[in-house]
Order: sequence, then C-alpha cells, then structure tokens
Amino acid sequence: MKKKILSVIKFIFFILIGIALLWLVFRKIDIHVLLEEIYHANYWWIGLSIIFAIFSHIARAVRWNILINQLGYQTRTSTTFYSVMVGYLANLAFPRLGEVTRCGVLSKTEKIPFDSLFGSVVAERVFDFIILMLIIIGTIVFQLNLVGGFVNRLIFEPIFSKAQSNYLTMLYVVIFIVIIVLFCLFLIRYLKSRFKKNHFYEKIEDFIKGFLDGLKTIKNLKNKSGFFLWTFVLWLMYFLMTYVVFFSMEATSGLTVIDGITVLALGSLGMVAPVPGGIGSYHFIVKAILFELYGISSAAAASYATIMHSSQTIFVIFVGAISYFILFTISKKSKNATT
Repeated sequence: MKKKILSVIKFIFFILIGIALLWLVFRKIDIHVLLEEIYHANYWWIGLSIIFAIFSHIARAVRWNILINQLGYQTRTSTTFYSVMVGYLANLAFPRLGEVTRCGVLSKTEKIPFDSLFGSVVAERVFDFIILMLIIIGTIVFQLNLVGGFVNRLIFEPIFSKAQSNYLTMLYVVIFIVIIVLFCLFLIRYLKSRFKKNHFYEKIEDFIKGFLDGLKTIKNLKNKSGFFLWTFVLWLMYFLMTYVVFFSMEATSGLTVIDGITVLALGSLGMVAPVPGGIGSYHFIVKAILFELYGISSAAAASYATIMHSSQTIFVIFVGAISYFILFTISKKSKNATT
C-alpha cells in the first residue's frame, strides 16, 4: 500500500513539473499566433514523420528479437512490435513503466520468462544510452562555436561577470566547495560500510551492475552485425522523423541536417526525463534549442515542439491501444486452446 501511495505522489509530482515547464514554454507566446502556426503547418510532412516512427518501432522490435533469440527463445516480430507499442503507451502514464509492461505482455503472450525479457531490455537500453551520449558529444563537437556560445551565455558569462565585481566572494565560494568535497570524500572512506546499507546507495549499485551486465550481453551476442544494423536503422528513423517536421513550417524549413541531429539528441533528453510522456520537458528543451541556438521565433519554436510531440503521442495512443487489443485477443485464444 505504501509503495502505491509513493508511486501516486511521484506521478503527481512529475506531472506538476511537466505542467510548470509547459507554462514556462507558452507563458509569453500569443496563443493565436501559436495556433496559426500549427494550423498552417504542412501535415504531409508530419504524416511522413509518423511513417518513419512506425519503421523505428519495427526496428526496435526486430533488434529486441535478436536479444531474445540469444537467450534461446523464439518470438514473432509482429508480437514483439505490439509489445513495444504497449510499452510506449504505458510510458505515457508512468515513466519507465513501459519497459516492465512490454516484458510483461510479451512474457504472457509468448510464455517467455519475465526476468529473461527484462534483462534483454536492460541490455538494449544500455546500448541506446551509449549511442545517445555519442550523438550528443558529436553534436557539441561539430557545433562547438554555436553550442559553446549558448552555454557561455547561459552559464559562464553571468558567473564571471559577477565574479569580476567581487573576487573575495568567489574565493569564499571556491573554499566552501573544496571543504564540501573533502568532507564527502572523508564520509565515503570512513563510513563506506554504512553507506552500503543505504537504499540510495543500493540503487546506484544496481544501476551500475545492470549497465555492466547489459554491455556483457551485447558483447556475447552471436548476431552482432544484425544488432548493430538494426540499431543504425532505429536511430536513422529517429533522426528522419525529427528532421522532416522542419519542412512542415516555413520558420524551420531552412534548418540543416546537423540542426536536426541537434534537436534529436538534446530533445531525447526531454523524452527520457521522469515526466510522463516527456510532456513539458520535451517542449522546454526543443523550444530552447530552436530559439536560443538557431534564432527561430519563440512562437514557431513552441509550435514545432508541440506538433512533434503531439503527433507522436497521438500515434502511440492509437497504435498502442490497438496493439494491446491484439495481444489480449492472442492471449485469450492461446488460453482457450490449452483448456
């Protein structure tokens, strides 16, 4: 009961964060201008984005099958695809619930142990995390002046402009930080045994263990070439579904391939944030990128984020619901056949 209450509190908390971020995104934008931008968008490009999204989900299903086959189990790509879509649907309600849900529905449908499926999902998530980090690093490297200037304006200029007017304050701050770091190191060294009993420490330890186990799973794959090929297809589709929406609006139609990769990489951080469906967090990050980095108007930047997020969310709800119904039907037929 206590866990359920905590889950509800967490859900409400992160929903409120999402709403707060949405408010920050739209608070200074004329709603009529925003709606006008969305109304005049070219929906053929948005439709093409959804087609690329479908292929990305198929690629994820095929790649997951490769990991499942490694475990000695066989499943159909169609069933795996339906499970992936049900997982995405679950993520709209509770972040990170999708991984558990897709393993649960596939385990029930194909009679594969849940723990084995969940281990394979951990492996693919670890690999996707590495790919995302590489894309983000590459984005920063290829646009060092642009991204560096943005970070400089956002973080370093305010700090150093104040520091120049009060060197003594900065010195106190540095000394304070050094003392805190040394104190933390002291605690870690002399109270390590107590830390190990801490729930937060255990969570970090489990995360690191899962990360390393995921890498080992991929390292021992028999079909490495297939896994890497479908990973490439997956991320290519992610890029294309982001990039083609640029052409749906005049304000963003001049953005380049590199700009598309930037929006994909940094926008993905908004989707993996612990906010249901990335609502608010995705809008906030994408609008900031388009407005601050590329000089797109505030209304157009918010419109792009809204179109991109809404179209994919509606697609996931529609296809996820159909997938759940199909899996429910398959499971029911299988149950009737065994009785």
